[in-house]
Amino acid sequence: MARDYYETLGVNKSASQDEIKRAYRNLARKYHPDVNKEAGSTEKFKEINEAYQVLSDPNKRSQYDYYGEAGTAGAGGFEGFGGEGFRGFEGFGDFGDLFDAFFGQRGGGRRSGPARGDDLRYDLRVTLEEAAKGREKELEVAHFAACGTCKGTGAKPGASSVKCATCGGNGQVRRTQRTILGNIAQVVTCPACHGAGETIKSPCPTCGGSGLEKKKHKVKLKVPAGIDSGYRLRVPGAGNAGSRGGQPGDLYVFITVERHPLFNRDGANLYFRTSISFLQAILGDEIKVPTLEGEATLKIPAGTQPNTNFKLKDRGLPHLGKREKGDLYCLVEVTIPSKISKEQEELLRKLKNA
Repeated sequence: MARDYYETLGVNKSASQDEIKRAYRNLARKYHPDVNKEAGSTEKFKEINEAYQVLSDPNKRSQYDYYGEAGTAGAGGFEGFGGEGFRGFEGFGDFGDLFDAFFGQRGGGRRSGPARGDDLRYDLRVTLEEAAKGREKELEVAHFAACGTCKGTGAKPGASSVKCATCGGNGQVRRTQRTILGNIAQVVTCPACHGAGETIKSPCPTCGGSGLEKKKHKVKLKVPAGIDSGYRLRVPGAGNAGSRGGQPGDLYVFITVERHPLFNRDGANLYFRTSISFLQAILGDEIKVPTLEGEATLKIPAGTQPNTNFKLKDRGLPHLGKREKGDLYCLVEVTIPSKISKEQEELLRKLKNA
């Protein structure tokens, strides 16, 4: 049976990342096998963990929202202690500290090698016409790039690095934490050198030793036809530069489709209201109605009743990733005049008595 990850965590589909993380932490505290000994708690914890792995990752969440569970194949489920499956325990207080003490910090160990750069978020607003046709947009994104002066090393040109005085070059330090079970020794990444094992003697004057400087770059993004608000598009490698020569992060573009002055949208279908006179409703007529591709002719049959809905097939938006298009529904309201001339009144009375 297909699982609803949002239902598993008890959040709605519009939940923010903070709400998802908060819900996961609360449930993980409740169902963790080391805390909850009731039958079924382990399986429940696995389900919670799997749901969080998908919904906490913007790219996986986007695939899940569009394709369902099939779009997350290979996302991984319960990976055992110390694996990626336990993301989100940071900041748990005593519980999180105790967990780290027994099983090690996530991603622990010396970090002397390259580190991947941070992902970035960009909020993009598009018109309904752009969403209907799809188009390529050029975005100007501020990000951290490798410093042009030191080439990302963080050191002043010609200067060398020295062994970190805090950790003695190990990249790790030992600390003792007080938990609910008493004092527990723990090995953590050195806060002075961030796991590199060495520090810069003469920092680069341009970047202050970070190896990064803020720049703007232009990114070309293809917005697919049929996209709707809430979708996220990923641009690989367009995020912040990595440290120590690491790979750059990704750019996630969050889409908002602006409201249209004429049309309401529901998926790929569009809805429009127009009005006709009572004579047009009685006798029938042909009227012009707007669409996203220009005007179209709508035939009003004789005897049309107020609030009749007419469908113009294939005049809506494309279904995302498909060739088929939605429809345009035109709701026709009949206008009754509040005042008429004497001649009109006489004609209507004759019609009434005929």
